[in-house]
Amino acid sequence: MIVGLDMGGTHIDGVIIEKGTIINTIKKPRDGEDIFVSIWAALEELLSNQDISRIKRINLSTTVSTNAIVEGKTTPVGMIIQSGPGLPHDFLACGNENVFISGYIDHRGKVVEELDLEEINNARDLFIKNGLKTCAVVTKFCTRNFDHEVEIKKLLGDEFDHITMGHTLSGVLNFPRRVFSAYLNAAIHKTFNQFSLSIKKAMMERGMNTPLFILKADGGTTGLAQAEDKPIETILSGPAASLMGLNALLETHEDALLLDIGGTTTDIFFLVDGVPLFEPLGIDIHSYKTLTRAIYSASMGLGGDSSVRLENRRIKIGPRREGPPYALGGPMPTPTDAMIALGLVEFGDRKRAIAAMESLGRVLGLSPEETAGNILDTLGSMIKFKVGQLLAKINSKPVYTIHELLHGRRLNPQRINLIGGPAKCLSPILEKKFNLPCYYPRDYAIANAIGAAMAKVTQDITLVADTQRRLLIAGEYGIRERIGRNFTIEDARKRAVQLLRDRAIAQGAKEDEIKTEIIEESIFNMVDGFYTAGKNIRVKAQIKPGLVGDLRI
Repeated sequence: MIVGLDMGGTHIDGVIIEKGTIINTIKKPRDGEDIFVSIWAALEELLSNQDISRIKRINLSTTVSTNAIVEGKTTPVGMIIQSGPGLPHDFLACGNENVFISGYIDHRGKVVEELDLEEINNARDLFIKNGLKTCAVVTKFCTRNFDHEVEIKKLLGDEFDHITMGHTLSGVLNFPRRVFSAYLNAAIHKTFNQFSLSIKKAMMERGMNTPLFILKADGGTTGLAQAEDKPIETILSGPAASLMGLNALLETHEDALLLDIGGTTTDIFFLVDGVPLFEPLGIDIHSYKTLTRAIYSASMGLGGDSSVRLENRRIKIGPRREGPPYALGGPMPTPTDAMIALGLVEFGDRKRAIAAMESLGRVLGLSPEETAGNILDTLGSMIKFKVGQLLAKINSKPVYTIHELLHGRRLNPQRINLIGGPAKCLSPILEKKFNLPCYYPRDYAIANAIGAAMAKVTQDITLVADTQRRLLIAGEYGIRERIGRNFTIEDARKRAVQLLRDRAIAQGAKEDEIKTEIIEESIFNMVDGFYTAGKNIRVKAQIKPGLVGDLRI
């Protein structure tokens, strides 16, 4: 059995799947602001009367890391940054204390200027003086030689609770994004690890030894231990669960618009020939550009429980959720109240929902039914407008999928796939707005949990080999190996794939779940004088995001 839990802004969804069959589901309102309490309450209810010894893994989509960043509830960080020559410092400053140090390693990994140890000692003393317990260390070409980062970490000693090193986060060359990624990883480390510790403690108290995986922004999962080291990989895991749920329940091989309409937000995705669009450089979150691999998604503050009000006799919805629907005792009308008033869904106090529509209708000169219809029509128009903006932006630049760059390809959705609590009610409205067929699955209300449950373990690696220096580097894995002068690009491919497989299996992936692919590669000669002195080989490989098996629906 596999358990999937998805933490949304309004509800927690849960599912148990065994051999492709759904055997139990739950949908519970969030219990206040304590994410751990909400998750554990949902898990206990989902697993009641189940034989927990049969559970092989628990996959969790959590908002812990995202919320910490967006709400500014992060740990103060001391940054040590080695930018080398030719780059101004100001725009890289992101920590509570930023120390820019001398020393330099070039693009091939050669040490041009050694570290100034006094600078490191001064930085350590500054951080201690200001009560900083978390640090990040980033050097410009650490993916080609991470010696300086490792040495700085040793010099900082045991005075700090956590130190993030930039080379561990990604093998991609983009120094500013690496600085911001390292900062965020350090800033959310304490919050995520407190959450992780609470989960492990609760499971231990209940005699559960089940492997726990966290959903990442690329649509795959990672083991809890790796997530504790790299919590930045878990940001935006909620939208990733949405996409995987859509793919599990509504597979398609054409251009498509995918929508997850929840209680608080609507998440928007696109497929090109059935393949998800991908962020080619990394996620941008809360003004920070990162190297975190991610499925392309956009969120808007619009959902079933968004507040509805009138401005100049016009209906305005969201972006805030002020509470539950009026029919459930909330303070303001919502689109859910409109659905209840029209008899499209049957829960809550319908009389209160109708009363909310009457109150708005008196100002608009409309009946309660007409008011409710206008609210849902407005919601559909808002989604249509946002999607139009996104498509214009996407089609103005190269389109990237999780597999490749598609040159000159324009995205032209031929269908809408829809999940989330309001999916069934809004499907006919969206069909009319977009003039496209709209599909929703039977389990549309808990699709995110299904996506979380069925997501595979994913990994990626960037491997660089320099045959002149007889050196192979895989920075994010902390690997440096000696190679021969005759090392080839085929050797690099094989080594990259082997490292991926070993790392995935160590995290709990099964052999038959691992599908690797080379997504980028290059090779060029290095010339010394008039002669070829060696080759520079670069290979980027990944374990493809995907689903564990097929769902029987």
